[in-house]
Amino acid sequence: MSESLNPQPSAPAPAPGPSPEATPYSPPRWRTEPRFPDGPAPDPAGSHHERRIRSFQPRRSRVTTGQEDALRRLWGSWGLDIDGREVLDLDAMFGGRPVVLEIGFGMGEATAQMAADDPDTGILAADVHTPGQGNLLALAERNGLDNVRVANGDAIILLREMLPPGSLAGLRVYFPDPWPKKRHHKRRLIQPEFLTLAATRLAPGAILHCATDWEPYAEQMLEVLSAHPDFENTQADGGYAPRPAFRPLTRFEGQGLDKGHVVHDLLFRRTQNR
Repeated sequence: MSESLNPQPSAPAPAPGPSPEATPYSPPRWRTEPRFPDGPAPDPAGSHHERRIRSFQPRRSRVTTGQEDALRRLWGSWGLDIDGREVLDLDAMFGGRPVVLEIGFGMGEATAQMAADDPDTGILAADVHTPGQGNLLALAERNGLDNVRVANGDAIILLREMLPPGSLAGLRVYFPDPWPKKRHHKRRLIQPEFLTLAATRLAPGAILHCATDWEPYAEQMLEVLSAHPDFENTQADGGYAPRPAFRPLTRFEGQGLDKGHVVHDLLFRRTQNR
C-alpha cells in the first residue's frame, strides 16, 4: 500500500516563542542585587573582565546578626571589592607592613589568629563567602587587629589587575576546594598558569604556603610546584612540610584529623630567577 493511501500523522508544530533578540540574558539575582548596600558587592568585577572557568563556587548561606552588623559598619574601612579597576597601594593600606595574601579564609578564625600572633605583617584575606567576610571583620574588631583587610571577589583578578609586581611577602592557600571529580580538575586553583601569575606578584624569597587534606590534590600541588621554575621547595627531601607553628589548627581540620584525614602542607620559596 502506498504512503499516499496511509498517511502518517505529522508532528505538531512547535509553539512560537520569543526570538533571542527579545530575551536578553539576565544574570542571576545573587549577582546583581546587593544584600548589604554599603557592604561587599555581589559581583564586583561585573562584565568588564573575561568569562573563564572559576576555581570557586559562590555560596549562599545565612548571615548572622553579628556578621551583618560587622559588614554594615566595617566594610567601608576594612573591606574592598575586587573590581579590577585600580592598583592597590598596599603600603598605605597596611602602614608599610609586609603583606601576605590569603586566598580563601572560610570563617576567618585562623586568619584572625595569625594576624594576632604576627601584628607586624599585614594580611589581605580574599574570599567570596559573605558570612565568613562578616565573621572575620567582627573578629578583627573584637581583637583590635588593624593588620587585616578583607577582599571580596575573584583572587585571580586581584593578583592580575590590582597588585603591583613583587608586592607580596607571601601567599597562603589553605584547604582550597579540591574539585574531586576528574572532569572538574581543571577548576583547581593550583595550576601552572596560576603559579606563573602568582610568581610575578611575590617578592624574591617570599613563601607560597598551601595546605590540603585531599591526598590527590596534595600530589598535584607537589608535582606542579616542583616543576615550576619560579619556585623551589623549602624541604631538602623535596616533599611535604610539617605544619608550621604559625598556621593554626582549625576546628574543621581537627574534625578531619579525627576521621583519619591526612593534612599536607607545602612550603615553596619564590626563586630569584626573574
